[in-house]
Amino acid sequence: MLTRTSPAPLAEPADATLDAQYFEYTSSANPIGAKLISRVPFRNFPPSLYADGVTRIVPLDLSAELGCPSPATGPGLSANFLRINAGDALTLAPNATSQVCYVISGTGSVTQADTHFPFAQGDFFTLPGGDAAVLSAGTTATLYYVNDAPLLTYLGTTGVTARFAPTLYPAAQAQAELRRVSEEANAGRRNRISVLMGNANFPQTRTVTHVLWAMFGIVPPNSMQKPHRHQSIALDFIAGGKPGVYTLVGTELDESGNIAHPTRVDWEAGMAFVTPPGYWHAHFNETDENAYVIPIQDAGLQTWLRTLDIRFAR
Repeated sequence: MLTRTSPAPLAEPADATLDAQYFEYTSSANPIGAKLISRVPFRNFPPSLYADGVTRIVPLDLSAELGCPSPATGPGLSANFLRINAGDALTLAPNATSQVCYVISGTGSVTQADTHFPFAQGDFFTLPGGDAAVLSAGTTATLYYVNDAPLLTYLGTTGVTARFAPTLYPAAQAQAELRRVSEEANAGRRNRISVLMGNANFPQTRTVTHVLWAMFGIVPPNSMQKPHRHQSIALDFIAGGKPGVYTLVGTELDESGNIAHPTRVDWEAGMAFVTPPGYWHAHFNETDENAYVIPIQDAGLQTWLRTLDIRFAR
């Protein structure tokens, strides 16, 4: 016997207009100026955060100030210190497209998928997203580590496809390239004496990944590097320098091309600090020894979008 049943009643359709909003243009087009969105804050992170203790990731977290999920040091980047005690291992598996590490101290090795290589003090290396990476320490190792997981969280993106292979930049080669640049005849007239880490997969941006930029720079003894600014956040790590080296940061230049009403950041070897996007910044070395800085930025993405807007004071 054939029985006919009535179809279940259709659910009431959701109101597709519930989330729609409308704003007057001139009061909303600049949400930072209107204080609708927070600025990237200044913040210093001392080396005491990773000087001792257990193997761990130490996020340099400003998510509360930024109003975004944790951890985040900027709207699109997360900076961290890593401490891996001798014989231990640490797994990195962020939802990110790009990861950059600088080895502050110690030795160890990296394994990601089919790639394995050793690391030592002064090395840089990059890792793509998509596969977990295991960092193992032969001797107690500390690293400065930046990824772009906050960017993917904001975009609601998962399932990353690698755009580059794990890449090692050995300390000896990076230092030799920086030394070569610093010894060129016109080095003293440049706004910065630095080298950019590049990757053959990104010839247009000349950056370490398609999202991240990593620079290795020197501030010579008794020198001043004039102000510049850019729209990428700079997550600066101090790789070397004695007391008497500092950075001035501010929003405006005076008539002489100096930063007006600056905030001063005194350097300490092993520290990190945030330079907000769009702020002028100048480095000063009042000591008799070289000082070294490693800014990691989202300038790969900003360059690709044609929005970096880097400017140099005259």
